[in-house]
This record gives sequence, C-alpha cells and structure tokens, in this order.
Amino acid sequence: MKYLKLIRYKNLLMLAFMQLIFHYAFLKQQNIPLALTDWQYALLVLSTVLIAAAGYVINNIYDVATDTINKPKDVVIGKGISETAAYNIYIGLNITGVAIGFILSNIIMKPSFASLFILIASLLYFYSTTLKQIMILGNFVVAALLAVSVLIIGVFDLFPVTTAENQAQMASYFSILTDYALFAFMINFIREIVKDIEDVNGDYNQGMNTLPIAIGINRTAKIALGLAVIPFVLLALYINTYFFQNKLFITTIYAFALILAPLLYFIMKIFTAKSQKDFNHLSTVLKLILFFGILSILIIALNHKINA
Repeated sequence: MKYLKLIRYKNLLMLAFMQLIFHYAFLKQQNIPLALTDWQYALLVLSTVLIAAAGYVINNIYDVATDTINKPKDVVIGKGISETAAYNIYIGLNITGVAIGFILSNIIMKPSFASLFILIASLLYFYSTTLKQIMILGNFVVAALLAVSVLIIGVFDLFPVTTAENQAQMASYFSILTDYALFAFMINFIREIVKDIEDVNGDYNQGMNTLPIAIGINRTAKIALGLAVIPFVLLALYINTYFFQNKLFITTIYAFALILAPLLYFIMKIFTAKSQKDFNHLSTVLKLILFFGILSILIIALNHKINA
C-alpha cells in the first residue's frame, strides 16, 4: 500500500480512465480512421501513467517537510520507503515511460513525437524542484500538463492519419478534445490554488511563495471564486449551444446536475470557507467536477446513439 500511496494511484487511475474513455467511448465510435491500434493505444496510456507516477514520486520526495505539517498521514518517504529507494523508483518509472513513448512514436512513424514525453517528464521534475515555489506559475504548469494529457490523444490518434481529404472532419474532433482540455485546465488550475490555501501552513514554514502566502487566504479565496465564475459561464453557454439546442437533453440534464450545479456549489461555499477542512472539501468538489466533466463524453456518445 505504501508504494501505491507514493505514486498516488487514485490519480493515476483517473488519468488512465480519462484517456481510455476518450478513445473507446468517443473516437472509436466515429466513422474515422485512427492511427493507434488497441495495443498501441494501451502503450500510450501506460507511458502517460508511468511518467505521471514518476512526477508524483519526485513531488513526494521534495514535499516531505511540507507534507509532514499539512498531511502527516500521507507521508511515506522515511516511513517504509527510503529516499534513495524513492529516487530509484522515480528514475525507473521515468525511463520506462519515456522509452515506451519513444517506441510508440517510431511505431507510428512519427519519431519526433517522442520529444513530447521527454518534455512532460522534464516539466514534472522542474515543477517539483523549482516551479511550484513560484507564485501562480507552478499552478499553471500542473493544470497545463493535465490538459496536455487530453491533447496527446489527438496528437497520436488523429494527427498521423489526417489527410487533405479528411482534414476538416479530423479538425472537428480535435476541437472537441481541445474543449475538454481547456475545461480540465480551468478546473485543475482553480483546484491547485485551493490546494495552496489548504497547504498554506506547511508551505509557509518551507519558505515557499504561493499565492495565499503572498496576498493572504481571504484574497486568494476571492480570486479562486472569480476564476470559478469563468468556467461556470462558459460551460452554461457551451451546454446551451451544443447540447440543449441540438436536443441532447440527457446530456444537458447530466451537465447541469453533475457539472454546473457542483460548480455553483463551489462558488457559494468558498464565500464562507475558513478552515483547512473546508478547503480540502472544496478541492474534492473540484476533483469530482473534473471527473464528471470527463465522463460526459460517454454520456454524449450514448445520447447521440439514442437520438440516431
């Protein structure tokens, strides 16, 4: 169990689930060619998960001091897993993940795509060692990397088989992936700010310069509230334009009940949030919004079949 906690397996399962659902519930249901076979797509998911796992390991290594204050029960390094062992696990996961990405890139005859895996692994390392200590920038990088994990599906599954004849059709599907990537970025960016509020005590003791340390918890909470209004408005417009007006009523109800309503709850609840427990709860709410938002692609596919 300690090794599963080290790599934060729940987050990895969600990442794998997200990539699998986009491929099997969305792209494979369309009448379009895909670059990756099932086993090749499995390699893409495995590579992404391994590199993400490595990112969690290196983050845990550098977060021992802050986690000892903020989340003492979650600390595993020094309590069953030595720092040396953790570094070895980090190196092994990264090498394996990047190597699989290199092999996959050559299989689809796009060797330059391997650089994407190296870039992701590098950013995760620099985030843990440097970027997370820089106000806002660390939050932005983490949110952007989650968005990249959505876009990488289109890069590997759509782009290699895009031709002049099907370019417009492929662009429309890539556009949908981009919409979801933007959604994931916005929600995760807000969540990272909320997590900074939650972890403010440990971060302060380690001399970090997060937003709540720089301007205070109350002001940061107001910024998170203001940022949450943006996806709320955009999602309301998106749901009306693409779901309701196209008579995808099941999807419309789903989106209102499990995405918009919880986001509204977050906006209202953050007004009165004060304690670490309050912000931990709000972080969980955002995680659920992200999960149900990704799951909506399955609901859309099912709704289309019903209406067909």
